[in-house]
Order: sequence, then structure tokens, then C-alpha cells
Amino acid sequence: MTDCHEKTEKKHSCCCGSAQQPTPEDCCGTPAPRITKAYYCPMCPGVESDLPGICPVCGMALERAPAALVGAEEDSELKNMTQRFWIALLLSVPVVLLDMGSHIPMLAGFSTRASLWIQLVLSTPVVFWAGWPFFERGFRSVLQRRLNMFTLISLGTGTAYFFSLASMFLGAYLPHSFRHDGMAPVYFEAAAVITVLVLLGQILELRARAATGAAIRSLLGLAPKEAHRLRDGVELDVPLDQVQAGDVLRVKPGEKVPVDGIILEGASALDESMLTGESMPAPKESGGRVMAGTLNGNGSFLMRSEKVGAETLLARIVQMVSQAQRSRAPIQRVADSVAAWFVPAVVGVAALTFICWALLGPQPALAYGLVNAVAVLIIACPCALGLATPMSVMVAVGRGAGMGVLVKDAAALEVLGKVDTLVIDKTGTLTEGRPAVSKLIAVNGNTQERLLQLAASLERYSEHPLAGAVLRAAEEKHLELLAVDEFAAVPGCGVKGKIAGRAVSAGSDAWLLQEGVRGLQALNLEAEPFHAKGFMVIRVAVDGTAAGLLVLSDPLKAGAPEAIAALHCMGLKIVMLTGDNAQTARRIAEKLGIDDVHAELMPRDKFERVVALKQEGKRVAMAGDGINDAPALAAADVGIAMGTGTDVAMHSAGITLVKGNLLGIVHAITLSRATMWNIRQNLFFAFIYNGLGVPVAAGVLYPFWGVLLHPVFASAAMACSSVSLIVNALRLRNVRLE
Repeated sequence: MTDCHEKTEKKHSCCCGSAQQPTPEDCCGTPAPRITKAYYCPMCPGVESDLPGICPVCGMALERAPAALVGAEEDSELKNMTQRFWIALLLSVPVVLLDMGSHIPMLAGFSTRASLWIQLVLSTPVVFWAGWPFFERGFRSVLQRRLNMFTLISLGTGTAYFFSLASMFLGAYLPHSFRHDGMAPVYFEAAAVITVLVLLGQILELRARAATGAAIRSLLGLAPKEAHRLRDGVELDVPLDQVQAGDVLRVKPGEKVPVDGIILEGASALDESMLTGESMPAPKESGGRVMAGTLNGNGSFLMRSEKVGAETLLARIVQMVSQAQRSRAPIQRVADSVAAWFVPAVVGVAALTFICWALLGPQPALAYGLVNAVAVLIIACPCALGLATPMSVMVAVGRGAGMGVLVKDAAALEVLGKVDTLVIDKTGTLTEGRPAVSKLIAVNGNTQERLLQLAASLERYSEHPLAGAVLRAAEEKHLELLAVDEFAAVPGCGVKGKIAGRAVSAGSDAWLLQEGVRGLQALNLEAEPFHAKGFMVIRVAVDGTAAGLLVLSDPLKAGAPEAIAALHCMGLKIVMLTGDNAQTARRIAEKLGIDDVHAELMPRDKFERVVALKQEGKRVAMAGDGINDAPALAAADVGIAMGTGTDVAMHSAGITLVKGNLLGIVHAITLSRATMWNIRQNLFFAFIYNGLGVPVAAGVLYPFWGVLLHPVFASAAMACSSVSLIVNALRLRNVRLE
């Protein structure tokens, strides 16, 4: 139909050599990640369970996987911690007041022995009931030889409580260096208040972590619970899980689309912002595709369901977002390497603190040593190190999902911000991938409408990608398609047949010349300016005489010029790799200001170009949407797939743009850079906090300014450190991506 040697952009080919369209498992892609268990640990990738429980690595409570969030009851962990906190707080207030009895006139004359008994009675349920989860997790960490924050907390509170118990009953037998004014001190109030503050920290952390999953919960809430199904002329409301592929559904004004499908009848405008980030409603009519969870406007339409359940775009987005939130960025290795030896080192520092105070401290030296050792155990919680990266990743992935930028894993998010070269496909990426007839030139007494009618009647039987453009042009002009006899298609050259007894041919110049068509020289003069600009041209002949030509172009995607300009401002070099002809590629490159262009490439050629750029030391991101882009997407440091493209491309990429708009690349890179800056901030604060907190708790400031850190204040500081990191991560929800 066009030049016999022209290469089309959408080839069903792959680096594996398969002639058929490959599945992701057969080719360069990998299967879409899925969550297999109902519960998982947000901080430790790979830790999953069918039942609620405790992470064996970090000791945190397992969270519900996204698939289990639908219809789930209130967070049981948060509810349990909240209940324990309030009861512990009520019991701890009298303990603190009694401990400060000498400073409160109303309690000044209260019996010391009675005060101790009341403190014991009230603090015991606080430590061993309200704080039991900490002891349980701490004990389990020792058995499994995976020491964590709960190891330190249980050691600290347990030491304070049992020493107080020993002081109360065996005070007379303790060394004098444990006594103050002849009495051994008790720290029931410290054990109780530390437990209360750790519980408060857990509550704040659980609430903040819940906020990081807001994106997934909002996505899960998009799908309606029921659908209006039509069968045998009867409309019936059925649960969404009963809808099957091929069902005819009615979507009424103001309702959400239940599943992915195609409109059969009717028209409307749909709000797709929740999936694509695009604020303007998208007009839809018969033949248009609609996605589950999008909001219908004022129109009503019938649709045929195509993808249901876990196969809908919405469900796949939820799976991808959840998997990405649980993945670990390479930068987390810094915190992991420190955390591996951190807890044992802290226990050693606490023991050394006790020994140094016992040998060198003022009287009561052992009492000072005990208090400071407990403070070291409490303040040196490694939770901040563990939270520094996962919280930022969770918030960033959710933020991206709300803008139509899907992140496959944290590694892709980290690498994307470092790229300096963007390799980009043309058709379907820079352009719409949907050619359109832009001009008609009729000669030898033919009219433009007659020319288009004849060409469209022939192209109706063709499978060539350009045939659809001719048919759409005829539909827009409401032209009636004519009957065709003796139709024949010559691959790579054109089509021919008889219409109302007249021989009609449409195709390339070389083929029509072979067919003996007259008047082609004059027609070629008309076509030459369009060829020079890279347009596609179809020549039409009637009864062996040139009748005219159709000029086709693939329009640029909306926002493409602005996106390329923004990427240049971000310091990226833009390279176009395309299978299209060189003239068309150069025209597009010049119009957009692209730095380098390589045309007429096969999938293997694209792959090799990407590899060559990496060998030159470039950090390469590849953006594409076709099966022929999959090898290059997989070879790049990070692949960016257009959500309007093929599944193979999306499986091969680390980033997917749901709307397929180039501005999404700008948003993705901006998000990546903001996330990495946020992670570095969190790691800095975590290291500084522990680096300064432990020495202060050990008492290094005491010889100079007489400053000591009481275990209660150490507990408060520990809780604040974790919460502050989460709050900092939550700032990513408001980062400007535009």
C-alpha cells in the first residue's frame, strides 16, 4: 500500500526470534508481580504470611496485603496498641505522682513503704500486660538470633522493673554503691513511663504508616460493588465478582465503570483522573475503551466487558503499586549494613556504660550506671534506620500512582533520577501511533470525496496499519463504502479490486508502476514535497490511470513538545530510536528538538543501541510502547512503558505511564529525584540521631556540664525519631510533579 520497503513500527517480533506475538514469559518481560499471602511486613521484603503475626526480622506486626484490604475491619494492631496505651497511661500517672511524692505537698507525708507497694501494683500490669508485645517480640528476636528494636526495649524496661523489685525486697543486701541515703532506688515509674511512651510511638507510627497506604486504599475504593448486567433483554444488578468477560453491562450517569471493556452503544465523558492523572474528562463513544473505576459523566452507555477481576487495569495497578511499595531501594543497603551489627553493638555499649559508671562514677555509682545503661538501650532504637527508606518509597509510589506513574520496584525509582540519557521510541510514544489522513489530492477529473470513497472501500478488507486511518477518514465524512469484487492484497505494496466494474488500485509508486498505471509522473510531482517532509503517501489509480493520492501523518502526542523541553531543562540528552523511515523520523526530531535520531531499526538494533550507550558510560532510560521495544526496555538502566502500549512492553519496564503521555516521564523523574532527596534526609537524621543520642545517654556530657539523660526522656526521644522520619516521608505526598 505504501513503499514496499517501508518498515512499520508495530512488528510482532522479538529478540527471541518468535514470529508470533510473545507472552512476557516467552520473551524479555517478566510476569507481573502478585501478592500471594494475606499479610506482609512493610519493612522486610519477602516476609509474608497467610495469618496475622509478627515479622521474624524486625519484630513489627504484619500488615494486610492490598487484596485483603477490601472489606477489612479496622487495623487490629492499631486498635490493640491504642487500648494498651490508654490503660497503661491511666495506671502510670499515679506511679509518677507517687515517685515525686516528696515534691508534692499532698503526698509529702505518705508512707514510703505504702508508696512503693502502690507503685509495684500499678506498674506491674503496665510493664507485663501493656508492654507484653515488646517482651514477646524481644524474646523471639533472641531465639531467632535476629536482634531488633524490641530486644533493646524489653531489655531496658525489664532491667528497670526487676532492679526496682530487687531494691524493694532485697535492698538491704545490695552493695552500698547502689544505695542513695542508705536506700536502694526504685525505677517503677521509669519502666511504666517508658512502656507508655513506646506504645504512643507505636500508635503514631502505625497511623503514619497507614497514611502511606492511602493511595492503595483509594484505588481499591474506586471499583463499584455491583454492575448492571443485561441478558436476554433483562437488566439485573449482580455483584462485581459475578461479571464475566463478554457480558453486556449498562453504565448510568454518575456511576463508576465496573470492569474494563468497549462501549457498544451510547456516549459520555469519563473522569479518568484517578488512574491517569488527567484532570479533563475523556470523551467516549461507540468503540471507545473504558477502564474499571473511572467515573461516568452525564451520558449512559452499554459496554461489553473484556477484562474482569484481577485482569482489569485497576487491579493490575493495585498489584504493581503494592509490590513496588514493598520493594527495597539499593540505597537501603547502607542502613541494612549498619543495622546488622547495630543492636549487638548497643548492648555492648550499654554494658560498657554500666562498667564505666560503676568504676569511675560518683556515688551511688552502680545506680548511676544502671540508669544510664537503660537509657542507652532505650534511645538506641534502630527503628529509625529501618524506616528511613521504606516509608519514603511507600509514599512516593502511592503519589506516583495518583498521577498515573506506576513504579515496578524501588530500584527503578532510585535509578530513574540518575539517568542522563533518554532513549525514546517514536510511534505511540512521541506520536499518537494512530495515523490520520491529513490531505487529499485528486487528479484526472476525480473529486476528493470520490477518491477517499474508493480507497476506503478497498482498505476495508486490508489488515495494514494505515488502512484504519483511511477508513476513519471516510467515516468522519460519512461516506458510504462500496462493494468490492476480486479483492487482492499484495503484502508491502498495496491492494486492488473491482468497484462497480472499474479496476481500482491503491498502494506504492513502485507497485503501481509495475501494474502499468498511467500518469504517475505527474502524481509523483504532487507527492514529492510530502515525501521530503516525511509524510506517508498512498497513490490511487482507477482503470489504469492515476486518480490521486492520500497524504497520511501520525500526529504528535499532546504535550510532547513541552515534555521534551522540560527534559532538556532537567539535563537529559534525548535520542530517538525508531523503525519508521528516516525522513519521517528526522521531521519529528527537528520539530521536537531531539538531540539524536536513528531510524529504520529492527528490535535487535534498538537493543544494541541501548547497550552501546551504556557502554559509553551513560545512564540510560528507554521509553517505548511496542513489542519491538521490549528488548531495549529490558536492556536500559530503567525502562519506561506507555500504558497505552502492549503488555510485553509494560512487563519489561520499571516505570509505566498509565496515560502514555510524555509529560509522565517528567513527572516520574521529578518524583524519583524528590524521593531520593527525601531518603537521604531520613538516613542523615537516623544516623545523626543515633550517633548523638547514644553517647549522651551513656553520660559523656556529665563530666563537663553534669547532664544526664533519664530513661524516660530517652524513650520519648526514641519515639519522636521514628515519627519524625515518617512525617518527613509523608511530605512526598505534596511534592509538585508538574
